[in-house]
Amino acid sequence: MTESLPATMQVLERGWLSSNNILFCGEQTALVDSGYLTHAPQTLALVQQALQGRPLDLLVNTHLHSDHCGGNALLQQHYNCHTVIPASEADKVRDWDEDALSFVATGQQCARFRFDDTLVPDEPIRLGDMDWVALGAPGHDPHSLILYCPAERILISADALWENGFGVIFPELDGESGFSEARATLELIATLDVRLVIPGHGAPFTDVGKALTTAFSRLDYLAADPVRNAQNAIKVLLKFLLLERQQLLLDQVPVLLGGMAIVHESNRRFLQWPMDDLARWAIAQLVRVGAAEVRGELLVNQG
Repeated sequence: MTESLPATMQVLERGWLSSNNILFCGEQTALVDSGYLTHAPQTLALVQQALQGRPLDLLVNTHLHSDHCGGNALLQQHYNCHTVIPASEADKVRDWDEDALSFVATGQQCARFRFDDTLVPDEPIRLGDMDWVALGAPGHDPHSLILYCPAERILISADALWENGFGVIFPELDGESGFSEARATLELIATLDVRLVIPGHGAPFTDVGKALTTAFSRLDYLAADPVRNAQNAIKVLLKFLLLERQQLLLDQVPVLLGGMAIVHESNRRFLQWPMDDLARWAIAQLVRVGAAEVRGELLVNQG
């Protein structure tokens, strides 16, 4: 990374099961996103090491997919930190509706957490002694926010923009609109003066123009045939299971995929394959790109 971070910021880059954590150590300490549940102890250890005895005052979630908020509960337990979530998710968290929060549909886990405040698009927030603004970033998730600091020209892009793409456009899998919203989010990012992007996954990067070109091209490809988005989502969800568990019995894969409501609905709407065939296809796709390996009766995580 050729561009430096302000002294009050630190990026804790994580693997693909957990989102990156962005730590601020100004007048008050703050963390943006907390990773996945199974990595929560590691998240806490990383934060403790970085804070060097200081408390964590504030926890902010860009959106409430399990890989971005799975460490919330443990951080709250340890620090009693003031927690801010997207305003449109407040009722779901208050009622702890795991169906509405997508955890059940995607076969993922998240320990129950509370929130103290909410954040809406165009609302300012102070992080690391810098002024940021929350911007609405629907597409990957209808409720997602991204955070922009005009003075430092830094964008915390969550899953709206990665160096080589963006997160799965989940609303389209349920028959809701997502492609047009993702395009609008990318167009919004293109209007910002950005020198450094901190994505939800992967290393921070500076060539925003190249990333946007890649993202628009991929979005065009997916929108031209929504089956591609469904297939991509199923591969991603199987890879997520492998990242979490490291290995699966081959005969468990159809059961696990079939137990995810979002896979069931995607298959019903776009593919209409027997679940055994769908599982074999998803396994073959991961093996083909080196993301998994078949060893006897096991599917083993790779990469």
